[in-house]
Amino acid sequence: MKKTEISRKDFLKMSGLGLAGIAFTSGLLGSATALAAEASHGSKGYLLKNVRLETGFVYEEGEVVHTKTELYCVSIKDGKITGISANKPNDTQAIDAKGWLMLPAFRDMHIHLDKTFYGGQWQATRRPQGGVKGMIALEQQILPEMLKTSTLHAEKLIELLQSKGSNYARSHVNIEPTSKLQSLLHLQKALENKKATFGAELVAFPQHGVYYTDSVPYLKEAAKMGIDYIGGLDPYSIDGAIEKTMDFTVQLALDNNKGIDIHLHEQGESGVKTIEYLIKKVNENPALRNKTFVSHAFALARVDKAKQESLAEALSAAGVGIVSTIPFGGLIMPIPTLYKYNVNVMTGNDSIIDHWSTFGSGSVLEKANTMAQLYGYSSEFLLSRSLKLATGNILPLDDKGNQQWPKAGDTADMVLIDASCSAEAVSRISPVKSLINKGQIVY
Repeated sequence: MKKTEISRKDFLKMSGLGLAGIAFTSGLLGSATALAAEASHGSKGYLLKNVRLETGFVYEEGEVVHTKTELYCVSIKDGKITGISANKPNDTQAIDAKGWLMLPAFRDMHIHLDKTFYGGQWQATRRPQGGVKGMIALEQQILPEMLKTSTLHAEKLIELLQSKGSNYARSHVNIEPTSKLQSLLHLQKALENKKATFGAELVAFPQHGVYYTDSVPYLKEAAKMGIDYIGGLDPYSIDGAIEKTMDFTVQLALDNNKGIDIHLHEQGESGVKTIEYLIKKVNENPALRNKTFVSHAFALARVDKAKQESLAEALSAAGVGIVSTIPFGGLIMPIPTLYKYNVNVMTGNDSIIDHWSTFGSGSVLEKANTMAQLYGYSSEFLLSRSLKLATGNILPLDDKGNQQWPKAGDTADMVLIDASCSAEAVSRISPVKSLINKGQIVY
């Protein structure tokens, strides 16, 4: 069989992805399956044609009313974008991108890959009495059984994220006396199996409290086992003291050159005091600047506007970011205020299908859509800006409409979307047609 006539079956065998359960978009491959096979290994060069890129804004009376796009060829080699050139629609050696919009690959920055029912039997949530402490008791019962299949379920969940356009995640992983270090080891195995197509950073998460259950020895050990952040959980309501728990967390991060990312659900005075204390500790330890995050931070939604402004300003000055899952209903986070002060805001799906929630879709583009709806970001300009929540703050056009992504030399991490522009992609949660990770076509 000639190289240019390689069958799809043989192509999947060559790519090594057929057995991984990752589906290829059939139309993307066109007649260039041999090139695509090379692309699947990420090292050899290939060319994409008919790639839609945003080129600027159209204004009427000073308002952005439309986003201009054009079709281009994009060359990729050794995991990098090596060039962007005039489109060659008749190039039979190029992979046809079908006029789909190219956007930066998505990043899910708050998820729990280590404990999920995804890929298994349907189970609705179980909500015992006692709030978070009640859920801790439930976890102590069910984790031993979940650990038996946690590696497989993590891999299935990674594949879901890929199908929704994410090639990277920040995953919190349980570190506590019930699972000890098993959740971490099992997740690290899953990530090793997926390392060619998916990247991740890990947070050592004391889901059962630092002191409420004695997680200290396990956290100290986990800090030396390839994790990136030290996590935390509601220090006042779970451990009974803000300073003791936060001091331990900060010191463990400093001793091991890690960042910090704590879960903070507390909505009252203790939540505000925890945020303020963490800001104080980061200001005292500049090594933690731009490496410290508060996940959820619901307390920000419960204070008045003036306090929201002062906290946002203090977060920005200290380089402390907020990772919000963009809740809605009775709890609306002050995301516009955080953006006003240039606080680093990120998002993630948190739970996909587990004992905490079954409503996760796996799409951070959907999170951007929810944010746009909540805060009235309905104009062409504001919808286009909302995309940054899904991409880790990378946008194709800057605020003035100048093209800033992609450029030659950028890592070839991108998605192809069935949309005319970023604004439409966010507003319609447009379908992901393909995901490319470091030059490798993985979905």
